[in-house]
Amino acid sequence: MTNSYLIFATIAMAAVTFITRVLPALIPKKLLDTPWLHRLNESLPLSVMVLLILTSLSYQDLTLTAAIHRTEIHLLMAQIGALLLVLLTYHLSRQLLVSMVVGIASINGLLWLFSNFLA
Repeated sequence: MTNSYLIFATIAMAAVTFITRVLPALIPKKLLDTPWLHRLNESLPLSVMVLLILTSLSYQDLTLTAAIHRTEIHLLMAQIGALLLVLLTYHLSRQLLVSMVVGIASINGLLWLFSNFLA
């Protein structure tokens, strides 16, 4: 990466951040009070969290023809278990921070559990 690329990328990220911050102030209040936008605002945090977690699952080497290593299976099982705990916690509490803490704790706890007791 060149310096000019890094400078351009930083400016582009700053511009996108600025636009997303200033856009609600420029949009008329009547348009912001629409029912579909309120429904989107209610469902978006859970949707974004699910997409982020699903894209982070490490299942690249899990094919039917390749030999599956035990550590890869343990990692995938821990990630899926943590994902289910995060979804359950968010569904019950509707608190994003609590769900993130549960996710971090559960992925570490499940990895420890799998490495110590299922090895």
